[in-house]
Amino acid sequence: QVQLVESGGGLVQAGGSLRLSCAASGRAFRSYAMGWFRQAPGKEREFVAAMNWSGGSTYYADSVKGRFTISRDNAKNTVYLQMNSLKPEDTADYYCAGSAVVAVRANEYDYWGQGIQVTVSS
Repeated sequence: QVQLVESGGGLVQAGGSLRLSCAASGRAFRSYAMGWFRQAPGKEREFVAAMNWSGGSTYYADSVKGRFTISRDNAKNTVYLQMNSLKPEDTADYYCAGSAVVAVRANEYDYWGQGIQVTVSS
C-alpha cells in the first residue's frame, strides 16, 4: 500500500508561484502512476495533472497547461506540483493520488492524500 501526505499549500497573490509536495511511503511507490486533483468549494473534484510510474509521460488539464508542472523523485518518494502564474480560479483543496495506471478520472485512483488548501488572491 501507499500512504500520501501533501504539503506546501498556502496563500499567494495572483501571478505568484507555489510548489506542492506529496510525500509517499510504501515499497510499491515506484510502480504507481501519480496524479493531482483539486476541488473548489461547492464544485466537484477535477483532474489537474498526472504522470506515469517512470516520470517519462505527463498529462495536464487544459486549464493549467503551460503553468503547472508535475514531477517525481522516486529516490525521495516524493511527487511535486510546481504551480506558476497562479490565478484566483486555481483556489481549491489539492489532492495527490496514486494509481496502478495513469488516468484522469478520480475513481481510477487507489490511494489519496488528505488534501491541502491553496488560496490565490486577486
